[in-house]
Amino acid sequence: MFNSKVFFSAFKYSLPVLLGYLAIGTAFGLLMSNAGYSWTLALLMSVVMYAGAGQYIAVGLFASGASLVEAVIVQFVVNARHIAYGITMFKKFNAAGICKPYMIFALTDETFALLSSTDVDASTNASNDESSGIRERGFFMLYVSVLNQLYWITGTLIGAFAGVFLPFNFEGVSFALSALFIVLMIEQVLRVKKFMPFVISAAAAILAAVILPARVSLLSSLIAALAVVQFFSTTKPARKES
Repeated sequence: MFNSKVFFSAFKYSLPVLLGYLAIGTAFGLLMSNAGYSWTLALLMSVVMYAGAGQYIAVGLFASGASLVEAVIVQFVVNARHIAYGITMFKKFNAAGICKPYMIFALTDETFALLSSTDVDASTNASNDESSGIRERGFFMLYVSVLNQLYWITGTLIGAFAGVFLPFNFEGVSFALSALFIVLMIEQVLRVKKFMPFVISAAAAILAAVILPARVSLLSSLIAALAVVQFFSTTKPARKES
């Protein structure tokens, strides 16, 4: 049953994501078009994959001819963060009832940020009746999730059609993925305040790109960086004897 009051509350709350997803989704659609793929594939990816950064990476994997194993491992590493914060929302999503599987699928970084930081009862003016309140909380979370995916899909279609029908200079658009990950990296550096894993990862990526063939350089650098970081994280410096 559609709840218009809760829907408009969810829409107002999701407006920041609307602005961001339209821009980044449009860039993804442009990249897909520039790579020679049809708008239908771009739409399909945004409907059934809906992975944000993972979709950007997929374009590069398609273009480089990466193997299925490489693609699976890279996507798992990039999206593994969803496991950590998804667990924290698992019980909360019970309020969505039969829509809980979709809520799990649609949990992106931005959706998690909205749903984990808001007082749902205050946002929806939820009823004091317990059963009605739970139902309205479920509707609110569902509407936010659906709206956010629709924003992403809309941006994807705008970019895909613009790339086909409008004269467009694609120079610099491909840097959108690099810029996205630079921002994510800076945020992680500031949050964890540990520079060594990032230095090791950068060194591994550069060495792999210089030494190894392009088809295996990405996967090799990931494995090498993870191994070295794990080694240093488990190795404790020896104590000095007095």
